[in-house]
Amino acid sequence: MSQVLATAAIARSVFRESVRDKVLYNLVAFAILMIGASYLIGQLTAGQDVKIIKDLGLSATSVFGLFIAVFIGIGLVSKEVERRSIYSLLSKPIDRTQLVIGKYIGLGMTLAVNIGVMAIALYAVLAYMSWGISAQTQSAWDAPGLDPAMLKAIGLILVELLLVTAIALFFSTFSTPILSAALTFGFYIVGHFSADLRNFQDVVNAPAAARLARGLYWVLPNLAQFDIKSDVVHGHAVPAGYLAVTVGYAALYITMLLAIASLIFSRRDFK
Repeated sequence: MSQVLATAAIARSVFRESVRDKVLYNLVAFAILMIGASYLIGQLTAGQDVKIIKDLGLSATSVFGLFIAVFIGIGLVSKEVERRSIYSLLSKPIDRTQLVIGKYIGLGMTLAVNIGVMAIALYAVLAYMSWGISAQTQSAWDAPGLDPAMLKAIGLILVELLLVTAIALFFSTFSTPILSAALTFGFYIVGHFSADLRNFQDVVNAPAAARLARGLYWVLPNLAQFDIKSDVVHGHAVPAGYLAVTVGYAALYITMLLAIASLIFSRRDFK
């Protein structure tokens, strides 16, 4: 029980520190402005207003959430080392694994709050857009303006960002902040093109390179499966089974990353 309380205390501390970060507020504010700007852009395309607002709004939520996850995630450990506050933390009866998990949970809570704020802003823009529109006109849309299915896309965006946060935290346990950010962004980009790694053997005549690509396909996270924005925007159904499998995949990958990060951090010498 004491271990759980210690981890919860670390998580609360990280959450309070993160929400006070001016960079965090700037990113969220800019994302909300982008969501609002999508309304103005949508006005330029007759008949496609709602689609454009949804697409740009979900994309803005994903992109700015990514910056929050990466730049705050890589600083969870490196910031403590730079300020030398890591020594006072380690002098307390706190296990290093608790420190890693507590920091991850704290940033996860921060991400959830900020994604929630951006989701509310997107729904507010859509509500304003839908207000006064006749039911006959709305019936021609692929999906309702205030489509509850968007919560599925937003939920998977959050799950993907939690996975990216685990990647950033993993790299931050043994690397510099700049290198950790570069590696995390690299994993993010490759993760969205994992299907190309699987089919790499179809475009090159190099067995060794094809085997390497196939190995990377199985090792690196498949982030493309979290992107259901297009399906939601166009009114395509996303089965609950798909959501469950995708969330389960993320949970397993996050658990593995946190376990390895805790092992590395527990063996790191700060003297």
